[in-house]
Amino acid sequence: MPIEFSIDHARRLVTAIARGTLTGQEVFGYQRDTWSRADVQGYNELLDMRAVEHIDLPSVDNMRALAELSATMDAPRTSSKFAIVATSDEAFGLARMYETYRHLEDKSSKQVGVFRTLDEAYAYLGVA
Repeated sequence: MPIEFSIDHARRLVTAIARGTLTGQEVFGYQRDTWSRADVQGYNELLDMRAVEHIDLPSVDNMRALAELSATMDAPRTSSKFAIVATSDEAFGLARMYETYRHLEDKSSKQVGVFRTLDEAYAYLGVA
């Protein structure tokens, strides 16, 4: 099932929800389709992975490639935050790996945080 997202322009927040089996194709497609839009540049982001039942990523190299692609799509000179909510150990571990790779990217202007609960993620993003 594709990643569904909504845009809250008043809060400058993109919220994405992944469900079922999460594939590399869906993750890369979401990144390209959503973050190529001019109207969301510099927005904060929330990815809710609580309903993901299985992750189908062919290799760890996908996390590195996704972090690289994401960093190239960041709004230059604009700091924003990306919160990932992952309750399963597998999703949490992959999200932390992405966080690390993203931190290592020179072009990245988003701070990434990985959380177990939606409340923690909202607090990180400063969203009531």
